[in-house]
Amino acid sequence: MITYRLAGVRKSYAGRTVLDVDHLDVSSGELLAILGPSGAGKSTLLRLLNFLEAPDAGSILFDGQPLPDDLSPALRRRVTTVFQRPVLLNRSVRDNVAYGLRLRGESPDGRVEDALARMDLTALARAPAHRLSGGETQRVALARALVLRPDVLLLDEPTANLDPYNVALIESIVREQNARLGVTVVLVTHNVFQARRIAGRVGLLLGGKLIEVAPTADFFERPRDPRTAAFVKGKMIC
Repeated sequence: MITYRLAGVRKSYAGRTVLDVDHLDVSSGELLAILGPSGAGKSTLLRLLNFLEAPDAGSILFDGQPLPDDLSPALRRRVTTVFQRPVLLNRSVRDNVAYGLRLRGESPDGRVEDALARMDLTALARAPAHRLSGGETQRVALARALVLRPDVLLLDEPTANLDPYNVALIESIVREQNARLGVTVVLVTHNVFQARRIAGRVGLLLGGKLIEVAPTADFFERPRDPRTAAFVKGKMIC
């Protein structure tokens, strides 16, 4: 089953096209990594996938259906995003993780404690969020997303500038959510090593265009496009 189907999708700001994707399918339950340098259009792609913005041209199907002009809360709740620089409330760690559930009027029923434990945050549950390190903040943001039990998890550079412990823990949880619970994951990153470690498929965005999408082994070992081959080797792409 196809969760997302993008066709002829374009997005511009101030007359400048920042995203121009001819075609992209995201299968249900897959873990797709989108690579690209800064300014490639990765974050814009996530904003479209999270329904925060609409494309200027083209179409996006979600579960085979066109997106309505007025998206229902139920549809929006199926997709959750963890941003590179998450904003936490000026409350305790536990209150931050539980916040989304409270907004929805849902009972935590042990989900908050489970998420805290999985993200190694139990000891920090009562700590003020503003005192956390960067890695701890990112783990709280991921825990806050996972307690909502989304069908789709979108990740925007979730481990940028984090230490190896936090990188390993976050990657482990993301893989688990994908493999054990079937959560569809789209991860955007500039980190080729991370994409190779955890993704089932990898794509490359350059200048807003999707250059190539392939199974991970093919993407890194048998790239079809010379720009892909250059990017994974760390070469400058003109």
